Amino acid sequence: MLSLPYPQALHAARFLSRPNRFLLLCELLEAADESGTVVEVHLPDPGRLKELLLPGASIWLLPVDKPGRRTQWSAALVATPDGKQMVSLDSTLPNRLVELALQKQEIAELADWSFVSREYTMGDSRWDFLLAHPDGRKLALEVKSVTLAEKGIGLFPDAVTARGTKHVQELSQIAQQDGWEAALLFVIQRSDVNEVRPASHIDPVFAATLAKAKASGVHIFAHRCSIHLDAIHLEGSVPVVIEGGEENCTHGDQD
Repeated sequence: MLSLPYPQALHAARFLSRPNRFLLLCELLEAADESGTVVEVHLPDPGRLKELLLPGASIWLLPVDKPGRRTQWSAALVATPDGKQMVSLDSTLPNRLVELALQKQEIAELADWSFVSREYTMGDSRWDFLLAHPDGRKLALEVKSVTLAEKGIGLFPDAVTARGTKHVQELSQIAQQDGWEAALLFVIQRSDVNEVRPASHIDPVFAATLAKAKASGVHIFAHRCSIHLDAIHLEGSVPVVIEGGEENCTHGDQD
């Protein structure tokens, strides 16, 4: 199991409000002698998160000491409304986790592929990762963060995403090129999800585009994280269900 520890200890707080997409107001509960202090907090996930960021929600903050930065805190985790789970609030974390896992070849579906680079530009987009196979094939990999869940089902997106739809369309195009494959990896930033589905009730265009991508040969799979106060762990895969079918991405011996 691959782990990514937090650089400093997290501090408990209470969520108060969200003035804008990237800024929270929180009340510190345990931060030296500052308990009860209301602080501005950077939110590294611009998603809607309306089912998680409820007034009074338990939230954990990471102290950040960077000269010239407006806030001295970043939001790291938030508790689900029932208090039984923690959800990561850092949309950049999945890429860091996946990069480490790719370099160590610890993602089972991609075990036969070697890490080449991150942020690879091809066509009109920049892809999260470029991988290479010993037989000469290349693979463009895009990573998407999942935080929205209902009754054990992870849903993506949590808001209409024209950018996400464009990425999926272009992955389909890449998958049709000689010597290339394309894959989409959903990283679930919570542990209470048993499968992932496109949120067709939120963005039907994305859902339809994802189904077309699957049909065109794009590999679509998902991995779940376990969330702890000291680290995030990337765990095994869970099925991605698209239009009633499951996508099982296995590379290695494919033609």
